[in-house]
Amino acid sequence: MKLKDGFHGERSLVIPKAILDIIEDDPLASNIYITDIGHYPAASHHYRIRREPIDQYVFIYCVDGRGWYEADGERHDVGRGHYFILPVGIPHSYGANDDDPWTIYWIHFKGPLAGYYADGCTTPLEVSPGADSRIRDRTSLFEEIFSTLSSSFAIESIRYAMASFQHYLATLRYIRQYRNAADNPDNTGIADAVIRYFGENTERRLTLAEIAEYSGLSPSRLSVVFKERTGHSPLAYFNLMKIRRACELLDTTSMKLNQISFKLGIDDQFYFSRLFSRIMGMSPKAYRNQNKI
Repeated sequence: MKLKDGFHGERSLVIPKAILDIIEDDPLASNIYITDIGHYPAASHHYRIRREPIDQYVFIYCVDGRGWYEADGERHDVGRGHYFILPVGIPHSYGANDDDPWTIYWIHFKGPLAGYYADGCTTPLEVSPGADSRIRDRTSLFEEIFSTLSSSFAIESIRYAMASFQHYLATLRYIRQYRNAADNPDNTGIADAVIRYFGENTERRLTLAEIAEYSGLSPSRLSVVFKERTGHSPLAYFNLMKIRRACELLDTTSMKLNQISFKLGIDDQFYFSRLFSRIMGMSPKAYRNQNKI
């Protein structure tokens, strides 16, 4: 596949026409399939206008920041946790907010089943974080799809990626069933709820005030309660979870260090490296080299 690497950790992949021709003739992969896929973190000055309609649906999921889109004469504002799907055959435009640029996962897709998943998604729909929201599971599934498509042309890999993509869309289209499918964690305990909140927001930059607002406690009271439960301050624990996620990405993907840094909501790659070294006792590069098979 054709991979692109642009601003501040941007990743995108365009599936070649020769592979798309194979997909369109395949009875398993052709029902709903990806043509382009990508992740743009903190996409400052991101803007796209298509005056000529395209024959692909455009899925955009904003996980941080803000943006907007316009289609069929209507403009919509988009915030953190919102997703939408632009229909085929309609000119459209979209872009990041100038002051708070969005971080988005995006996918262009086609196929006989595509319209069923896109129906009703032309206005922004919200995915609210919570104890049972499984946002991180969904993000991991996106990464699995991206990794599969970028690493192999084999038809088995293509089929797996497209089947996984249909599941990915289903986690949003049938969100209540998706959330109920997992065992609900114990909701008691403010510290446990905050830890789950951290797990759903490892790609964000959270302040103590934001964490306290989520918990319903004052910042000072939350700090006391959380440290009694975990032995760490809330922000220190959040950093531990970010670095644990960084280790997973270093182990399982070929993402560059700046891409991982931006994916974890850390704009300064050098700060990310220092934080990683302090927690893991070695640099991210040394960790990756040490864990190569």
